[in-house]
Amino acid sequence: MKIALIGFEQAGKRTLFSLLTGRDVGENRKPGEVVEGIADIRDPRVDKLAELCQPEKVIYAQNNFVLCPDAVTGSGSREWLDAARRCDLMCLVVRAFESEQVYHPAGDVDAARDQRDLESEILLADMELVEKRQARLVKDKRSGLTADQKIEEKAIEKCMATLEDEKWVSEAGLNEQELGAIRSLDLLTLLPVMVARNVSEDAVAEGVEGAVAVSCQIEQEIAAIEDATERQEYLDSLGLDALGVDRVNAAAYDALGLMSFYTTGKDECRAWTIKKGSLAPVAGGKIHSDIERGFIRVEVTKYDDFLETGSEKAAKDQGKILLKGKDYIIEDGDICHFLFNV
Repeated sequence: MKIALIGFEQAGKRTLFSLLTGRDVGENRKPGEVVEGIADIRDPRVDKLAELCQPEKVIYAQNNFVLCPDAVTGSGSREWLDAARRCDLMCLVVRAFESEQVYHPAGDVDAARDQRDLESEILLADMELVEKRQARLVKDKRSGLTADQKIEEKAIEKCMATLEDEKWVSEAGLNEQELGAIRSLDLLTLLPVMVARNVSEDAVAEGVEGAVAVSCQIEQEIAAIEDATERQEYLDSLGLDALGVDRVNAAAYDALGLMSFYTTGKDECRAWTIKKGSLAPVAGGKIHSDIERGFIRVEVTKYDDFLETGSEKAAKDQGKILLKGKDYIIEDGDICHFLFNV
């Protein structure tokens, strides 16, 4: 799963990307260059399980972030959105901090305006694609449309009406056939979206309705503190219970409709990523395809029960391990042991 970081120049998306992924991106990045990086999703449940199990390795779930080129308006060119079309989620990075040392390309700071401008550019970009496809179908109609093209024509009409109403295509009410007919267009307005506001230090603890508040300046300062106790004390002094980058990471994970289940043992404690609503064999397939193919059952311990008992053996002795079949829907936080035969 890929998450596109989209924003105007000086919004802080390059800094946010580096903080999330640990990948340094220099200021001399080439115009139009796209950079990708992996971010561990810091998970307190993984930390607690590792504390109890003392494994050799601890492995977190991960997000793949894509740093897109700077957004521009009014140029007529929207190539800066091309990389986002190959992603699964858009994260709009919006500047909400004042600074005399950091200029704003629009002349002044207005987070609500910048968010509207980004959303408008995304709508216009999709409208251009839909218009081109609509014109092509009009030409093809002269010689008669195939059954598939008729489905596409109906889908395109719904898309255009929705976009002209300044709404995203995800609100157009397309059925599965219609969605399949327009899949090749890679419409951005079909993707889920979240907003990260880069705020000032005095606003970071207040939060922002409809967005994740993060102060890249503070995050850089915290990242420079090597001692874990000092870092926590600094967070406490700001009234924060978690790093902003961790909240952005977790919000992206949730916006993608993802969740984690866990496996534990002496070799490793690990979070595995699955879609919410996944059946047990599908979850097992994330570990190895043989598990899904030869699935027999899964032994499930609820996270709270594992913490209460302190170990897998104690959970089993106290009857806290549940035996589930192929129709079991994995729940967020389940600790799983799969039984299979191939």
